[in-house]
Amino acid sequence: MALEAKRLRAIIGGSAGNLVEWYDWYAYSALSLYFSASFFPKGDPTAQLLNTSAVFAVGFFMRPIGAYVMGRYADRHGRKAGLAVSVALMCAGSLMIAFTPTYATIGLAAPILLLVARLLQGLSVGGEYGASATYLSEMATRRHRGFWSSFQYVTLIGGMLSALAVTLLLQAVFTKAQMDSFGWRIAFVLAAVLALGVYLLRRGLAETASFQALSADRPASGMAALWRAHPREFLLVGAITAGGSLAFYAYTTYMQKFLANTVGFSVQSATAIMTAALVVFMLVQPLFGALADRVGRKPMLLLFGIGGAIVSVPVFSALESVRTPGAAFAIVLVPLLLLAAYTSISALVKAELFPAHIRALGVAFPYAIGNAAFGGTAEYVALSLKGWHIESAFYWYVSAMLALTSVCFWLLPETRAASLIVED
Repeated sequence: MALEAKRLRAIIGGSAGNLVEWYDWYAYSALSLYFSASFFPKGDPTAQLLNTSAVFAVGFFMRPIGAYVMGRYADRHGRKAGLAVSVALMCAGSLMIAFTPTYATIGLAAPILLLVARLLQGLSVGGEYGASATYLSEMATRRHRGFWSSFQYVTLIGGMLSALAVTLLLQAVFTKAQMDSFGWRIAFVLAAVLALGVYLLRRGLAETASFQALSADRPASGMAALWRAHPREFLLVGAITAGGSLAFYAYTTYMQKFLANTVGFSVQSATAIMTAALVVFMLVQPLFGALADRVGRKPMLLLFGIGGAIVSVPVFSALESVRTPGAAFAIVLVPLLLLAAYTSISALVKAELFPAHIRALGVAFPYAIGNAAFGGTAEYVALSLKGWHIESAFYWYVSAMLALTSVCFWLLPETRAASLIVED
């Protein structure tokens, strides 16, 4: 009983950072309308340039760097140490955003400090996935790894929903002027408090048996070693992440804009539809993870890849003519339930492909590349195609990518039987 309680505490601590990470990501996006003028006044072209550079640097540059740096750190110093450093960076970044004075107070230093804060959080976001995926996979028992690893996405989606709830609460409590002045800062103070709580929890976690079993003279964890010893796994992880991340962003973050901009729902209705759908998506993660423990990883991955390739075009096309929120909710659930077959075990499958001495880096770095290249650009591609009046090409883009990803799923070994995580 004591062992199970210890394992449960480890699972909570290992996955909780995702909640903070995605809470902050969504809060920044939702609240930027309120604080952008405080940091990026229209009259200062240099401040405007910094705004653009910050988005680019964090979204497409810092995540792979964070994945590489933090992946190597977790392979060298331990999963527990990597988790603690990752969430500490989150806390520091949130505090900087919450307490940085406005441009009117300190001039150009304001957007520069905001940029530094987002760079710190970019490092954290890049490293969090690999560290937490490795820790959760190594702490779970062999029979229930799919079930326990699914909580990485439970907390990830929980972070998105928490940010939405906090934003709606602040909007209900404060006037527009108060939100512009100070209300938005409360969300980032809360993010820092959450990160501090997770940091204290992680400081008390047990180290995994897989890491403890490594010898002091183990092979180095680095890019050259990863590519030299595991080029096939590196490419496969990057490829399956490309399709999985594209689908995730298409079915979640872009879908809300699609319901408002293309289907014609009000912003409030689109938000309500996606909130309800994301709650269901969050709750089914452990069910799909447990199913993967029974039938294997590949059947679940192929269900997502082939199913997503088949339904993406019909789903988006059907939504174009939907007029009731209930019907839209039902249609949106179709791709989300297929996606859950992937998200519930995606981190686990990647962790099971690599030996312990290079596992955190092997999971994090190719994931970060695939995620940045295809997940991070999903909304830009979709909106660009809409601007060119060929929005349906995005539906086919998602479908084609998932068809190619299915080939990569087929090339994967069945990691439930061939897992390189050998300890329970």
